[in-house]
Amino acid sequence: MIPVKVDGIFITQTQASGILLKEKNGLRALPIVIGEFEAQSIAMALEDVKPPRPITHDLAINILQILGITLESVFITELRDNTYYAILRLQRDSEIIEVDSRPSDAIALAVRVGGPIYVHESVMDQAAYIPEEQNKEDGSFTIESGKNTLAELKQALQKAVEAEEYEKAARIRDQIKKMESGS
Repeated sequence: MIPVKVDGIFITQTQASGILLKEKNGLRALPIVIGEFEAQSIAMALEDVKPPRPITHDLAINILQILGITLESVFITELRDNTYYAILRLQRDSEIIEVDSRPSDAIALAVRVGGPIYVHESVMDQAAYIPEEQNKEDGSFTIESGKNTLAELKQALQKAVEAEEYEKAARIRDQIKKMESGS
């Protein structure tokens, strides 16, 4: 199993949401298309946004905690017929319990508790890619922190999304957020 981290949320050309997992000790990135609700839930957890009432993934974590169960880890185990499969590894006392899950729900839970996420080597071999290096030219200019206008960055973001270059899109999105917030 390969340890990964959530590297970003993206939107495809068809307006589907997705998540990008990146190897912690390697170069590969794994994009997984997920539902809009799950993408929002993961984004909220990553940005530490607390809704006034618990959403479904918060509720699930609350239930686990009340029952004395901890989420030990998440495993993306298989890619079959363009569908990803995952397992939640839970612990109650000294008992380990494995529960079938959609990867999006599993990741939404893991980011809430800081649990590790792993991807099976065969899944990485099937679907991961090595992203282009940071600050590589996008065809019209080089994306460099502090050296591009907001309009240029928004145009580059649109091109990256259309080309399904999700890691690049995430970096550009982050730069846009910095510029818009005045940081």
